[in-house]
Amino acid sequence: MSRLGLAFRVFWRVLTDAVFARGLAPLLAGPPATPAPPIEKKPPAPEIKPPARSEALTLLAVLQREARLVDFLQEPIATYSDAQVGAAVRDIHRDSAAVLDRLFALKPLLDQSEGASIEVPAGFDAARYRLTGNVSGAPPFRGTLRHPGWVATRVNLPEWTGSADSANVVAAAEVELA
Repeated sequence: MSRLGLAFRVFWRVLTDAVFARGLAPLLAGPPATPAPPIEKKPPAPEIKPPARSEALTLLAVLQREARLVDFLQEPIATYSDAQVGAAVRDIHRDSAAVLDRLFALKPLLDQSEGASIEVPAGFDAARYRLTGNVSGAPPFRGTLRHPGWVATRVNLPEWTGSADSANVVAAAEVELA
């Protein structure tokens, strides 16, 4: 019922019914009525997240797309001459190096050259140093640097925007239409 209709009904009832009027008087003398509760807002729609994809697959897909690395590694090369393999490797090497530089900006972990004598400090981080050879005793260790290691100075992998069904696709099938 509308508030205006209710007001007219209460008005006439107060005029014609003294008992009703006496019962209504305390309601009108009391504190003002509390406002109606606010209209509930719908909760915001949940943010739709893109399907998950392994960062390893993303990197592999980029290396395939830009350097054809997967094609090369999956190709049986036993029947090709060394010259043919070498020619293919030059392009793959150049393009793969460009991908790694763009996505990770790799630099040597240690500044020393291979073959240099170095000291591995006590409390060394096993993710930064891999000890080989005759490992005995307590650090610090002295040894010959066999590989300086690599460190990424950034990680800039492209974000996956495809469907969940294609999250594991490394390279799409290519179909040439006539």
